Amino acid sequence: MKAFLQSPVGAIEIEETNGFISALRIVSEMKQTDTILVPVLAEAIKQLKEYFAGEREIFDLPLAQEGTAFQQKAWDYLNTIPYGETVSYKQEAISIGSPKGCRAVGSANGKNNIAIIVPCHRVVNEGGKLGGYAYGLEVKRKLLELESRQKNLF
Repeated sequence: MKAFLQSPVGAIEIEETNGFISALRIVSEMKQTDTILVPVLAEAIKQLKEYFAGEREIFDLPLAQEGTAFQQKAWDYLNTIPYGETVSYKQEAISIGSPKGCRAVGSANGKNNIAIIVPCHRVVNEGGKLGGYAYGLEVKRKLLELESRQKNLF
């Protein structure tokens, strides 16, 4: 099943498979969905609204996305990056035991199907430049600014 949410970074499509969030994409338009959502989609929408309102820093949702062991390791690491902070691709590569794997980490992060909830937007180039992002640098910048602004309020 799928659900949609209009957000400050555009329309978001959330996909559920067997009770797990399996994808979150920023899409060009919202589509009509069933009015009755499965509980995990309703909870995802609630938590995303809280995130965009600055009321949530950590998501608590069951997640499932397929990938290689290396990709899974890279995605697991993303969930350890604190809200409002960034790390470099090099720092991530070192942290997951692949110190020369900066490009592989970037590739794995680019294949992350659960954007925002699995926060690949928190990984930047060494020196703080934004690097890449599947949904464009403007979206990445907005997400980082939102987190930075909200964190400074606490």
